[in-house]
Amino acid sequence: MADDLIHHWHRGNAWTGAEGGRVGDVFDPATGAVTRTVPLASAAEVDDVVAAAVAAAAEWRSSSLTKRAKTMFAFRELIVRHTDEIAALITSEHGKVLDDARGEVARGLEVVEFACGIPHLLKGSHSESVSTGTDSHSVRQPVGVAAGITPFNFPAMVPLWMFPIAIACGNAFVLKPSERDPSASVRLAELFTEAGLPDGVLSVVHGDREAVDALLTHPSVGAVSFVGSTPIARHVFETAATSGKRVQALGGAKNHMVVLADADLDAAADAAVSAGYGSAGERCMAISVVVAVDAIADELVAKIAERTRTLRVGVGTEPDSDLGPLITGAHRDRVAGYVEAGIAAGAELVVDGRHPEVAGGAAGEGFFLGPCLFDRVDPSMTIYTDEIFGPVLSVVRAPSLADAVSLVNASPYGNGVALFTRDGAAARWFEAEVEVGMVGINVPIPVPMAFYSFGGWGQSLFGDTHVHGPEGVSFYTRGKVVTTRWGVPAELGTAPSSLDLHFPTNR
Repeated sequence: MADDLIHHWHRGNAWTGAEGGRVGDVFDPATGAVTRTVPLASAAEVDDVVAAAVAAAAEWRSSSLTKRAKTMFAFRELIVRHTDEIAALITSEHGKVLDDARGEVARGLEVVEFACGIPHLLKGSHSESVSTGTDSHSVRQPVGVAAGITPFNFPAMVPLWMFPIAIACGNAFVLKPSERDPSASVRLAELFTEAGLPDGVLSVVHGDREAVDALLTHPSVGAVSFVGSTPIARHVFETAATSGKRVQALGGAKNHMVVLADADLDAAADAAVSAGYGSAGERCMAISVVVAVDAIADELVAKIAERTRTLRVGVGTEPDSDLGPLITGAHRDRVAGYVEAGIAAGAELVVDGRHPEVAGGAAGEGFFLGPCLFDRVDPSMTIYTDEIFGPVLSVVRAPSLADAVSLVNASPYGNGVALFTRDGAAARWFEAEVEVGMVGINVPIPVPMAFYSFGGWGQSLFGDTHVHGPEGVSFYTRGKVVTTRWGVPAELGTAPSSLDLHFPTNR
């Protein structure tokens, strides 16, 4: 792959230009320097890509489940072999530390491993003699061409949540990754082709809103998966659904971690810092609000602050860095603006990370912001209501578990939530009453394993199905039920002929 120009990946061949000549800059967030440019596809180019996917899907859907599984196993081995290379691409364009980037690849790999079981996952059912001489069976068949639109914060993992399952189910897939950090997606496509995937079954096309809207409205795209902010998720859902497509559009989040008085406060503080500041807070499953219940707030805030002050901000390739830069200078400034707004609103800034010391010698032009901790945050403040998507952690105080659950349920988002407690009865009640799609009990980031499905409630999800796992298989396939009647074998005689215009009933 060229060092200065990222290419589209289309039918196994590299494109190096954009039809309209439009390109976007790709930055190294640690230095602020432009390291590559990426072509921004036109609607006409998207149409070409989809046409190639349609042709490829017609042949790929006829491939045996055995061949698909073998291709997936080979892809899995190539990802394992190239994990460090993919992680380095992620760090160079996103900024997250290398260990975090490797972890991202590992979590995406779990979905590839799940997809390796496609011969079992696509098994239908059969019922004999549902009526006299009549049998029924069910099958699941691919939708044809599926598209994925993925965010900058997980440039390898989120695409891997989508296209392995879609392709294993017999579809072709068009991936539109974030133009901020697109190289990991291109490399994954190259490796999938090396694993034996036929040309055109997976295409990577870069672009901005023009390319996105072209995919959302294209008549040959049958399904669209999206992960990103809530306003864009709503646009994706409404546009694609109006065009007659099935859609799963995952939006933003404001994840709470409720800590009860009986909890292990050291474990809770460790979890809050790890889940709040990992990947510089640029995670849709990051903990952004700690709800301290009863009289433990002062002690818990002190423990969180003590740990927060030990975090090292630095270049992602430096082994001692705990969190790297944010994705762009504009995003860094936006997050810093929320810190200013929190101070102006009266919240107590316990740890101020606006001017961090940066390890690695790149502090000058990089997009760095250190971890910030607020206490005594009111739910009316923008640092509470808005998805900040940066290293800002807010502590809200609640008098009881019931009040804490009411606070969580009042949020328009319902992506993830955690409870820290030693009380099993409280945990069971919390699990039943909280209106959130993914719940952790003493687990701060309850991202499910790949054989379960990922997704939230409320404005964190537009559509009916979650990503990967069994719901992913259902999303990328359509159910069909076949009812058959063969009558009596000829050598045993024939049934008398008769007409029956009544509504058919079972006998």
